[in-house]
Amino acid sequence: MDGAGDLKTVPEVQSEPRTKGERTRERLLDLAQDAVIRKGFGATSIEELVEAAGITKSGFFYHFKDKADLARQLVERYIDRNQTFLDDMAKRARELSDDSLHSFLIFLKFYAEAMDELVDDHPGCMVATITFQDLIWDGATRKMTVDSVKAWRGLFLAWLEEIAAVYPLKAKVELADLADSLLTLTYGGMTLAKALQDDRAIGKQAMMFRETVRLCFQER
Repeated sequence: MDGAGDLKTVPEVQSEPRTKGERTRERLLDLAQDAVIRKGFGATSIEELVEAAGITKSGFFYHFKDKADLARQLVERYIDRNQTFLDDMAKRARELSDDSLHSFLIFLKFYAEAMDELVDDHPGCMVATITFQDLIWDGATRKMTVDSVKAWRGLFLAWLEEIAAVYPLKAKVELADLADSLLTLTYGGMTLAKALQDDRAIGKQAMMFRETVRLCFQER
């Protein structure tokens, strides 16, 4: 037993912006994220975002200096939300078990369930979009994205190293590769979910990864 039971987590609800200006900015970022993932940053125009948001062009430039500033703010928001998303689940899992392995298994259960909830809200992966369209984004934005991936990888790797200090590793795997597997199934799972029209694709892969972790450190 890992102690997870029927516990379920959902993404933290974002608080409503306090002013009309903040709501407009969030609306523009939402529209931009959807458009960028669906057709690319280069093909996304300020004009279409302005029209979709129902504001004037000067309204856009009130919130963003230019399109490059929009890109930076879009990526910053994406990274912040993902970090909060992971940190909140990790905190809850740690509160439910002091055992490093059991808490990680609880975290992965939360993660799988959350992916099932989130897939409808994500037209694709922002990290993949920036990585494969690297010539379009500026260097600072690309670096933010790379640093965020390294931070997520670091979180998983540190947890696995903590587990390995208590539970002898029973499989011939590198912990860094094991940590990377969770990132791989997440980013690749978004493509799989869309291609197969299976909203639970990422969640199912996350549960398979959870079983892999359990078998790597525990006997049946």
